Amino acid sequence: MTPVDPTPTRDLAPPAPTSVFQRWGRGGTGAVLALGAVVMLLIGGTIGLTLGSSSSSSSTSSDRPAADSVDVGFLYDMSVHHEQGVELAHLVQLNGGRAEVAGIGYDIEYQQTSQIGQMGGFLQLWGYSLNNPRPLMAWMSAAGGHDMGGMAGMPGMTGSDPMAVMTTMDRASIAAGALMPGMATTAEVDRLKTLRGDASDAYFLQLMIRHHQGGVPMMDYAATYSTNPVVKNMALKMAQGQVSEIASMTELLARTYGAQPLAAGASALPAGTDGASAASSTAGADPMTGMDGMTGMDGMTPAAPTS
Repeated sequence: MTPVDPTPTRDLAPPAPTSVFQRWGRGGTGAVLALGAVVMLLIGGTIGLTLGSSSSSSSTSSDRPAADSVDVGFLYDMSVHHEQGVELAHLVQLNGGRAEVAGIGYDIEYQQTSQIGQMGGFLQLWGYSLNNPRPLMAWMSAAGGHDMGGMAGMPGMTGSDPMAVMTTMDRASIAAGALMPGMATTAEVDRLKTLRGDASDAYFLQLMIRHHQGGVPMMDYAATYSTNPVVKNMALKMAQGQVSEIASMTELLARTYGAQPLAAGASALPAGTDGASAASSTAGADPMTGMDGMTGMDGMTPAAPTS
């Protein structure tokens, strides 16, 4: 009888890549994500058209929110807000230096691309064009019949002028290219495109934290005043997720780069300053800095902290 060798056979081949970045590389991942974005938009549109045609005979006027409703306005404007979030997240995956930040970018790009498709699907289900004919942020105006409710404690949110709800930026930054609360200006997006490695990672985190801080009040307003239960729940879940992400990104920004979030209304960083050295021009480490009054807003259920 031939003795059995007690030493197990060892496979000395290198382990297979475990992440999409290792398997496909940054360029391949970007191409796949771009294709995924197109697919999600097509899926959303197809769902909207299919459901709309199948239910047109049975639906009533009460099933279709008005063009000037919170529901429709939120879906239009949050889609635009998300589109920039997807762009910022894609840039950091291409140009950043750390896998942890690239992973955050991947998650944000995937999630917000999916949500854009869902929101477009609902608009088409209700028979609306994907092109918004109304002014940005008009649905958050008191002229639409809402008195801002629990949001009255937020700086600048008077409800008398849609521009007044833009608490995370000033009119100068809007003129420079920022469309809605928290959105980056043209100069800021251009700057992010030029940065590489840790500088790209840190500046992305600063821009995305502020982007979320600007989007959360919009989500909370929709969760409070929307009449459609699906839109109401969608807005609430978005807000909960982004509050949690603000906290985790703020912690990562301070721990890894020694930097803090951008101050409310802060414009692009001075030329020659990398994203990780902007602490002198930023807000405090509180992830909700610049959003006074948010913690007590009606309709907002605090998200559980991330582990």
